[in-house]
Amino acid sequence: MRMNPWRRWLTGLVLAVTGAVGSAQYAVSSQPNVVVLATGGTIAGAGASALNSATYAAAKVPVDKLLAGLPELTKVANVRGEQVFQIASESFTNEQLLTLARRVSALVKQADVDGIVVTHGTDTLEETAYFLNLVVRTSKPIVVVGSMRPGTALSADGALNLYDAVVVAASNDSAGKGVLVTMNDEIQSGRDVSKNVNIKTNAFTSQWGPLGMVVEGKNYWFRAPVKRHTGGSEFNIDEITSLAPVEIVYSYGNVPRTAFDAVGKSGIKALVHGGPGNGSVADRIVPVLRDLRAKGVHIIRSSRVADGFVLRNAEQPDDQYDWVVAHDLRPQKARILAAVALTKTNDPKELQRIFWEY
Repeated sequence: MRMNPWRRWLTGLVLAVTGAVGSAQYAVSSQPNVVVLATGGTIAGAGASALNSATYAAAKVPVDKLLAGLPELTKVANVRGEQVFQIASESFTNEQLLTLARRVSALVKQADVDGIVVTHGTDTLEETAYFLNLVVRTSKPIVVVGSMRPGTALSADGALNLYDAVVVAASNDSAGKGVLVTMNDEIQSGRDVSKNVNIKTNAFTSQWGPLGMVVEGKNYWFRAPVKRHTGGSEFNIDEITSLAPVEIVYSYGNVPRTAFDAVGKSGIKALVHGGPGNGSVADRIVPVLRDLRAKGVHIIRSSRVADGFVLRNAEQPDDQYDWVVAHDLRPQKARILAAVALTKTNDPKELQRIFWEY
């Protein structure tokens, strides 16, 4: 039986519409899936006026509102958000680091998750990025992002930083490069990067340089990290129940032993000495640190200097004193690595190996 022209036209229209819808659904489903874990910070902050770029209240805007303000993300990935915390990052604790890392670890195990973005306050962003770099076993992209200005400010940087973070997290070429930080168009290694300025948008830099850049939604890579991380790490957040107690004491001219004595009695497993120059230790502090080491506290010589690295057996006879050097890690990152490493070993030689490798 022959179909009349009207019915044939109507059938064709239905098939065309159905095909178009199916193609659109396929296009959406074929996009990578990115989960944004929000923790608060300036990127979720709000100021009293558009002129408040440095004075504002952090951790005010929920993740759903952040994502709703970036409709461009729908062209990059299927994005969903979770509010893990809503705090200013200077208030982060070890317990919150563990909670966040466990959630990241659980998500990257899911087949329907291709990448993770963590929004974070900038004050301790580098510490969280390095912690995740050490303990989350995956090759999937994990990107930590923040902003130096709240979204209410003129020339706010958060929206583009977040867009770039999703671009990087959604890209296959980001896989296996460890935890990344996207700020100010740059892709930095979470291990290397530090906050070096407190009121400019180019606040996050590394002495070894960025890994790459994001320009108009495209990644450009120039180097890859060589230190052990993520999928190649010997540490696993799924096996860590708590972090070892580690404290930092900074040194300076005329430094007394007061803080070293007090911290040494607090039950710590390691003390990071943030010394000047090559992690130098004042002559009057050497006996204090040696006494603490004799009592079982590990001494880790770090430097308060921004660039360079601490040489072993230079300035101090580390082999003789059984001390560890932090290599190129600043005190705050040396604390993170020591707190993780001491969950697996108490051997100072092993600790030194770990500081060389990570």
